[in-house]
Amino acid sequence: MDAHEARTRFRELQEVREGEGTVDAAELDAIWAALSTVRPEEMLGSWKGGEFPTGHPLNGMLAKAGWYGKTFRSAHDVEPLICRDAQGGLYADRALGKGAAGLWAVEFRGETTATMIYDGQPVLDHFKRVDDDTLMGIMNAKGVPPEGPFYYFFLERTPDSPYEVRDGAPRAGQSS
Repeated sequence: MDAHEARTRFRELQEVREGEGTVDAAELDAIWAALSTVRPEEMLGSWKGGEFPTGHPLNGMLAKAGWYGKTFRSAHDVEPLICRDAQGGLYADRALGKGAAGLWAVEFRGETTATMIYDGQPVLDHFKRVDDDTLMGIMNAKGVPPEGPFYYFFLERTPDSPYEVRDGAPRAGQSS
């Protein structure tokens, strides 16, 4: 698969939603292999996220938490879990993410690419470029074998949106 084919197939698979079928992880791995790496400084800004329904145990869990995306203010100032509250406001859920995160250039599958490392848990999100405004991500964690299973997701660049930082879940009636 070449890069053009990978980007085309990626866009088709982005349309598959939970409950409408599953996406084959092996196909996502083939797409990943054809995409270009990305440097941490190229990821700065706000991103809206989505997942590929592969049957991974995490599929659907972030949606239940109101996950919206991620914000990368600098390599050492990352909010990994921007969520929406019941009123639609955005907030950084540091309790769910067990803190904040940082961006590093890390080798994964023989390539060095931007990787978000959570501060409070042994989880790494590796990224590759689909285009200037779209990234493919693979969540990896301590104890996951080299062949997976991995959690596959994507990020799309958005205008910077204001949000607040919360160390716990929003309370009923709380707005942001």
